[in-house]
Amino acid sequence: MTRYRCVPIPTETADRFRTTGFDDRDNPVRRVVATADGGFPCRHCLQLGRPGETMLLGSYDLPEPRGIYWTPSPIFLHADECKRAEAADGLAPIVRANTLVSVRAYDADHLCLYDLGQVCPGSEAEVPLRRALDDPRTRFVNIHTARPGCLLSRVERVAD
Repeated sequence: MTRYRCVPIPTETADRFRTTGFDDRDNPVRRVVATADGGFPCRHCLQLGRPGETMLLGSYDLPEPRGIYWTPSPIFLHADECKRAEAADGLAPIVRANTLVSVRAYDADHLCLYDLGQVCPGSEAEVPLRRALDDPRTRFVNIHTARPGCLLSRVERVAD
C-alpha cells in the first residue's frame, strides 16, 4: 500500500501572513471569526478553526502545479501561531470534514491526470487519493474544496 502525507503550507508562509498582514498577492489578509459551521480550515495545522477563533483569510500561491494548471488559492490560517501538521498515512482533518472535495492528480510535467480526478465527500476521499497515488504517472495530488475550489492540502508519497 502506498504511504502518503498531507503537506501543509510552510511555516514561513504562515508566519509571513501573520506578521506582515499581507498575502502572496499583496492583498491585506482579512481577519474573520470562525463559526460553528466548520468552514474555516487552517492550511498550516490542517485542523478546523473552532468557533470563536480568529482566522486569517488570504490568497496563497500554490507551489505546484506550475504552468497551465497553476492558480492561486484563497486559504484560511489561524491568526495565532499553530503547530504545523506532520502526520502521515491519513487524510487531514480539514479534508475529512469537507462535504465535497476534488482530488486532482498531476504528473511530472505538472499536467492534470483527468482520468484520476474525482469529486466526492471528504470522508470518502481516501479511495480516489490512493488510486491516484498508486498510479505510476502521479507525482503529487492536490485536494481542493469542490465548490469554491480552494486548496485544502497537497498530498505526496512517503518513501518507505
